[in-house]
Amino acid sequence: MKNVIVAGSGAGGAAVARELAFSGINVTLLEKGSSILTGNAHLCYDNIDASVELLKTTCLGGTTLVTAGNAVRTCQDELESLGVHLENEFQELEDELNVSPLPDSHFGEGTLKIMDAASSVGLSMDKMPKFINPRECIPCGKCSFGCPRNAKWSSLNYLDEARNFGVEIIENSPVTRIVTTDGDISGVKSHDQKYTADLVILCAGAVETPRLLCAAGLAAGEQLFVDTFVTVGGVLNDINFHKEVAMNALYEGDGFILSPHYSSLINSRMIKSGFHEKDILGMMVKIKDEASGCVKDKKVIKNNTSHDVGLIAEGSSLAGAVLTEAGVDPSSLVSTPARGAHPGGTAAIGEVVDNNLETEINGLFVCDASVLPSAPGAPPVLTILALAKRLGQYLNTI
Repeated sequence: MKNVIVAGSGAGGAAVARELAFSGINVTLLEKGSSILTGNAHLCYDNIDASVELLKTTCLGGTTLVTAGNAVRTCQDELESLGVHLENEFQELEDELNVSPLPDSHFGEGTLKIMDAASSVGLSMDKMPKFINPRECIPCGKCSFGCPRNAKWSSLNYLDEARNFGVEIIENSPVTRIVTTDGDISGVKSHDQKYTADLVILCAGAVETPRLLCAAGLAAGEQLFVDTFVTVGGVLNDINFHKEVAMNALYEGDGFILSPHYSSLINSRMIKSGFHEKDILGMMVKIKDEASGCVKDKKVIKNNTSHDVGLIAEGSSLAGAVLTEAGVDPSSLVSTPARGAHPGGTAAIGEVVDNNLETEINGLFVCDASVLPSAPGAPPVLTILALAKRLGQYLNTI
């Protein structure tokens, strides 16, 4: 029987560990962070300063604990062109996770105003598909802080199932080195502890995964994208938008998306002007940024290109128009600094891994946002889950 090491407990790691466990394969999952109450996940933000601030979380379950619960298909056509067909996996996941827009009862006044205003200025904004259980969700605005009611799917759901099927989950144990024998994988090290394995699956994220690959002699770490985003917001008195479900609607532009979004960074600027969180209405502008960054051993570099700046400007202009139409005082509009939400691309399919997600080291696989061929410009969780499901099925055949 094969022994498998999975490094990382986010969407990719949890999903592939669960898939393999269902088939009776011995799986050990190593996680750098530790368990935490879901509602406290915001305490585990472990952001990186790379000119653009990169948002990430280090804890059991990873960044899935602080997503907005968005479940959109991303990169499907491009992956198809690379021989990675995910239609069946997407459909299975959408059924399994009950992916659908939330009911009207879960749309607040601010989101509805934004949707109506978007329509008025000629933009078609749809309800965002979510993996949130509306029976458990009481809108509180804390999606990106860690759901206090566990109404939102996170990889903790899969980790619980995986553990029940025999997966050993070891916390506070980052993979620090890949171990090979005669060019084939033979295990990993976590500091001084060695774990032997027939297969290793790196799911440590688009920063740590390429560092491990480079240390093992592989060329990785280039073509970093981050789905750069800003939040544009302004004053609409007593709207109480900060208590609404985050990103409950979606407009898909050419190279960017717009979505209703509250940011505490906007709030901190408004307080200085005498306004408070209850008075702020905002929208996220998230772009498909160019893969112009890189991950080095000691640092991460990602600057906005002129193309990126143009997309941010275009999206921000539209967001401002929508917010003004919704009733926001146009003189109050401000924007947050650009940040990165979804680092990826640093071990891309066709560049670092093949279309079965295997590296040049026999038995060493990658299954996280590193393998995405280009910026999705939208939340990639569902796509990473689909890749993990496909990988698990493939590994059961070899």
